[in-house]
This record gives sequence, structure tokens and C-alpha cells, in this order.
Amino acid sequence: LGNKENDPRIKGVSSTRKDGITTINKGIFTSCKIDKNCTPWSIQAKKIEYDENKKQINYENALVKVYDVPVFYFPKFFHPGPSVKRQSGFLAPSLNNSQNLGSSIQIPYYIALSENKDYTFTPTVFDKNISRSTLANDNVYQNDEPIILDFTTLGETIFKGKASISNGLFEFNFVVPRDIGMAVDNGKFSLYSEKTNFKIDNSGNEMNILIGGINENAENDNTGPDINLYMNDESFIDGGITNENPFLIVKLFDENGINTSSGIGHDITAVLDGDNSNTFQLNDYYEAELDDYQNGSIKYPLRDLKPGLHTINFKAWDVFNNSSSSEIQFLVHDQNDKLIISNVLNYPNPFVNYTEFWFNHNSSDVLDVLIQIFTVSGKLVRTISQQTNLSGSSSLSRDVIWDGRDEYGDRLAKGVYVYKLRVRSLQTNKKTQKIQKLVIL
Repeated sequence: LGNKENDPRIKGVSSTRKDGITTINKGIFTSCKIDKNCTPWSIQAKKIEYDENKKQINYENALVKVYDVPVFYFPKFFHPGPSVKRQSGFLAPSLNNSQNLGSSIQIPYYIALSENKDYTFTPTVFDKNISRSTLANDNVYQNDEPIILDFTTLGETIFKGKASISNGLFEFNFVVPRDIGMAVDNGKFSLYSEKTNFKIDNSGNEMNILIGGINENAENDNTGPDINLYMNDESFIDGGITNENPFLIVKLFDENGINTSSGIGHDITAVLDGDNSNTFQLNDYYEAELDDYQNGSIKYPLRDLKPGLHTINFKAWDVFNNSSSSEIQFLVHDQNDKLIISNVLNYPNPFVNYTEFWFNHNSSDVLDVLIQIFTVSGKLVRTISQQTNLSGSSSLSRDVIWDGRDEYGDRLAKGVYVYKLRVRSLQTNKKTQKIQKLVIL
């Protein structure tokens, strides 16, 4: 087949050739050399077609075997011919083994892109389809009986993450949660890729992936996930100020991954102010980090909150059904209240030639910021004027930086200085100020 290095070969019961297409009946294909460096694998199919023009091998009713053991079935299947250098398609399978994942087989899929392109791949794995029925709560009857309709929906999300694509190749790993349906049947792989910083994307799906069963040799895990809660951004301090439309941000870690499969009582949930009747289910908002099934995050929007102190109780489960909980408090500002700033500081402090001015505020508007720096004797040596960045609706501003120089660009002498931070709302014209100290080394 034009590739002496890998020794690809096809054999079958009979074959025909027409218009550059060779058809092999009851055929077997492999490109594995018979030596210790290659895991013995093959693809056995009812019919194999080798298209010399497209340089592509097509299969009908294909069965992938490793060590002569069936591991995957595909009604339709194709991959590039062995002589092709760059073409989208499945590559040779490989065996893997780990304590967390157990024994597994990987069948990489190659995406032919330009060598200078950088894509991010987002796989979503769904459990088997679920049969459901309508609730008959719309008062529609037939023969004096409420009408109940049966329908099928997509299975629960088993895993959603991100994987990097390098030279057309990607791979991703995850631990299947205990909450999947035990029966073995077809699930779904939903695949999406996008070009970083460009409006280019691709999508597809695979419906012939078998999901089910249980790994009886899986290691024990009795520890729930690690949880870190924030409001609007990761610089938020528990009890801090937010606007009326903040985002709940959650960072999660677990050695075996987070459970998103919606097992009974095992949802990712958040409860606002103890109102259990209004529990937020956050499974669909969770996404694993790039190339990392153990770490993930949630960003959930909260809207039109009343002014005052609020509490969120959060709970999550790992794939072994161990749970953890955490709590965060935040203060929603009142639009009619005065402008408030708190936690005023500069970091680092002391510093040599770089520092940032930080403060929390209770405004959702763009703010004018004026910083005046004085010697301890009261001489004004530098004035900095800037506006806050509104992105992310964050209550923390750290937009103003300073290099330790005066108005003329000269470096100030080492010592203690006093600075006055003045803030004004562009929308309401409300003002406030704070005074702090800094040290130059």
C-alpha cells in the first residue's frame, strides 16, 4: 500500500478492482509490524474498499481488534491510506493503562490543518438516550384520559472538556462516573473545534460509541472535590461587595474528575440565601480545563439581586460520588447608597519600580480614578488619572500602575510616601476617597 516503514497489509476472502477502487470481501487490515514495538491490532470488516484516487480506506461493518479481542464496532468507518502524509481520519490504535483510568484503548483522530494553525478541541460525551414521558399537566384529554406522549432525549453529559490540537492531532482522557446507566448501549461524542483568535470552527459527532458497564478493578476514592468560590473574578474576598448582577465563579479539582451525569441527588448545585426551593443546577455550566480532566470551572450569572448581604451554599460530587460543600458571602450594593471603596492598597508594597493600586468598590459603572502621591511633608510629587475597566463586572479595580517616578520622569528617593485615592462615578457623579501609605526601596 505504498508504505514500507509500517508494513500495511490487507487480506480477505475475495477481491475485485474497478476504476481505481479495490474491494475486499470479509477483509482484515493492519499496519502493525510483527515485532515487540507494536501492539497487535487489526480492523476486520464485511467489506473493505481501498480508493487509490482519494488515498482512503473505507470499511463496512468494521470491528477493531487488539490482541485479537474485539474492542470497537463501527457500521461505517474510514481512515487515510498508509501512504498519505496529511489527511483527516483515524490513526492506529494504542493500549494504555493507569491506576485512575484502568486499561483503555486510544484511537487517535487526525485533523489535517495547516501546520501554523492552532485549534482548540471541545469534546462532549453523552450517556445513552433516555426514554421520557410528558407529565399530562396541560389539561388535554382523549377519551376522558390525559394524553401522555413518550419521547427520547439525549443522555446526560458524562464529560465536557477542552483539548489542544497540535499538528492535526488531539487526545483527551476522563474517568467515567458511576452514575451512568449500567446497560451497554450507544452514547454520543459531540466534537467541536475552533481556531484560536479567529472565527473558524468545525463540528461533528459520533453516535456509535458503546457506553456502560463497570470497572470492578477501579481504585477506591473516598475524598470529595476541592472547591474555591468567588464572585465576578478570582480576586474576590469573601464578604466583599458586588453589583446586582454578579457572576458566581467556581474552581474545582478532583483526582478522578467532577460528576456531571445527573445521578439522583448527585447534581452540582448552588442555593442562594438558604432557599432550597430555588436551587440552581449547574451541571451544564461545568467545563474541564484545557488538557486536564481533573480541574474545571463554573461561571454562573446571577441577576437582579436585592441590595444587602447574600450567601451561596455550593455542593459538587466527584465521579466516585464523594461530595464536598462550600459557602461564600457577598454584599450587593444599593444603587441609592453612596459610593463606597474598601481594601485600598498598593501591591507590591514596598516596591522598587513597579506597583499596582488595588481597591474594591460597590459600583457597576465606569469610575474616574485620581491618585495623588505626596511626601510625608505634604509635597505633591505625582498625579495619576485613569478610568476603571468595566469588563467582567468586577468589584475589584487594579487598573492603575506606577513606576515610582515623579511628574518629570525622575526616580523618587527611597522612603515612605502618602497617597490619596479619589474615585468618582461617571453616571451618578458620586465621589469618595481614601488615604494610604507606600514605601519605595
